[in-house]
Amino acid sequence: MMETLAGQFETYLPPAEIALRTVSALVLGTLIGLERELRQKPAGLRTCMLVALTSAAFVVGSIELSMRLADDGPDFNLDPLRAIEAIVTGIAFLGAGAILQSGGHVRGLTTGASIWLTGAIGLIAGAGQVLFALFVALLGLFVLHLMGRIEHRWVKTKDGEAPTSGE
Repeated sequence: MMETLAGQFETYLPPAEIALRTVSALVLGTLIGLERELRQKPAGLRTCMLVALTSAAFVVGSIELSMRLADDGPDFNLDPLRAIEAIVTGIAFLGAGAILQSGGHVRGLTTGASIWLTGAIGLIAGAGQVLFALFVALLGLFVLHLMGRIEHRWVKTKDGEAPTSGE
């Protein structure tokens, strides 16, 4: 019984690598979520943290599963990209849920896009590309924060008014 229990904790990736991938996704998701929270948007800190962490967990889990099942023999065919496709679809569904239309105005597009961005950051970090995930997060913060300020200050809407929410 102890051997069976010990087998549950065996991983193909070193535990420190798994921790690096998931914690980096969480930290980078926190950066995006903090920016959204400071702007008082519906998908804020905890949402972005959970999306990034969950995405990383799914990727690391699919890597572990594919490596474990590959030990069953060469006839076993597992495509880990299928898991990533499913994750992207789920994240898109969450992002779409943040978009509202009311009175001819569409709101929440940037919030939906930030959810999608956070999921991509988690996927990238979960795949082990932590520096790439950091780069994507920094570019995302540039778009959300700095470009949001420029847009608010300089870009007018179709009716000649300055945007009120940055969305």
